[in-house]
Amino acid sequence: MESDEDQLDRIFMALSDRTRRAMLKRLQKGPLTAGDPAAGVSLRQPTVSKHLKVLEEAGLISRQRDGTRIYGILAIDSLVRAAIYVSQFEEQMDAALDRLAAVVEEPKREGEQT
Repeated sequence: MESDEDQLDRIFMALSDRTRRAMLKRLQKGPLTAGDPAAGVSLRQPTVSKHLKVLEEAGLISRQRDGTRIYGILAIDSLVRAAIYVSQFEEQMDAALDRLAAVVEEPKREGEQT
């Protein structure tokens, strides 16, 4: 059985590729086949199939068969898992942004005092 850490590695590895991210965006609009020209990418069918396989292994899509066609469908669970992981750092990101805002505002305050 795969650990949570291994699953997160697969998710973030899949998301690290801009072609796969473009495919996920396209999947928001509906199912996608490997041979679908509306895939939003200009790659040959075998390459598209490989990207779809990576997305499926990461749990970002599922596949459904309709006759002879196999469709990739967006699977939201892995995206939620990635979002939960990233949200753990939200407090630190907010603190860093607050410090940055304070630095940016400091010259304005000094200019108002003179």
